[in-house]
Amino acid sequence: MTSLSPSLELSPELAAHPAYSRVFQPEGLTFGYIMPLEGYPNSPFPTLQDHQRLARIADEAGFASLWMRDVPFYDPSFGDTGQMIDPFVYLGYLAAVTKKIALGTTGIVLPLREPLIVAKQSLSVDQLTGGRFLLGLSSGDRPIEYPAFGIDFEAREERYREGFELIKTVTENSFPSVSTKLFGQLEGLLDMVPKPVGPRLPMIVVGRARQTLEWIANNADAWIWHLSDFNRLPGLIREFRSASQTGKAKPYGYATFFDLAKDPSTPLERGYNGIRIGRNALVDLWKRQQDEGVSHVALNIKPLQRPAADVLEEMAEYVMPHFPIGQPVSQVTQ
Repeated sequence: MTSLSPSLELSPELAAHPAYSRVFQPEGLTFGYIMPLEGYPNSPFPTLQDHQRLARIADEAGFASLWMRDVPFYDPSFGDTGQMIDPFVYLGYLAAVTKKIALGTTGIVLPLREPLIVAKQSLSVDQLTGGRFLLGLSSGDRPIEYPAFGIDFEAREERYREGFELIKTVTENSFPSVSTKLFGQLEGLLDMVPKPVGPRLPMIVVGRARQTLEWIANNADAWIWHLSDFNRLPGLIREFRSASQTGKAKPYGYATFFDLAKDPSTPLERGYNGIRIGRNALVDLWKRQQDEGVSHVALNIKPLQRPAADVLEEMAEYVMPHFPIGQPVSQVTQ
């Protein structure tokens, strides 16, 4: 096993959190799916056919998570509209059709949104799901959207950081007093309700959000980045864990476009920000990455060439037994 310092130690107040503890574990790797649960490799628009049935399948099969993206517009140059439906509206719908699976965002484009409204929406989903919600926040990767909201693209770094801190303040404190530069102010006369189901609302940085590793390591509860050079992962995770000023390292995960080949012996094929692979090589890859310190992988199956239901079934039967949720790594199938 690759030596990493400091070792991963989940925050005691989140270690029993229904969603956080399902997705992030001290010694294990989990995986889930970025919505929608379908392949649409030749179109920017998913069909959303059978999406509720597929969400139930993922839930009942024991996958760790379902993630929503924040894509307010169709940008032809970007070529992908995510699940199309507003992430918070979709989260409310999925809360009613699933029971155990964690529901999260990868991620809400915080500089484009009013953080107090994001806080209210997040707390609402948290309540409706009984603590199955994880708030992932990004700075966005489509500059063309910023003028539509009348927001300076170059201001996203500061807007993200201040919005992130404001959400933490109003969700974790009663009748807070806070003054912000870019948003509003509270003078201790108003309280955001409802409060989180658990001790607090888990908040995840998605992407780099133009923040330093030190800021992410000391302010977020986890970090989910995009697919990067797998050879760099051990060093990247070591650097991220070492950036913690408390000595308690935070979980690291990554998101990737994903196509599971029908032939289980297909080797790893790298593409633009994604992988195509057979299940045998996938198990080997994830066992190695688990040893290297990866905590979670969020799979975007847009490039998938096969029916999503077939892939969910194959992953549940042949891959998940090697990475069982909630069991020590020593009990993993060899």
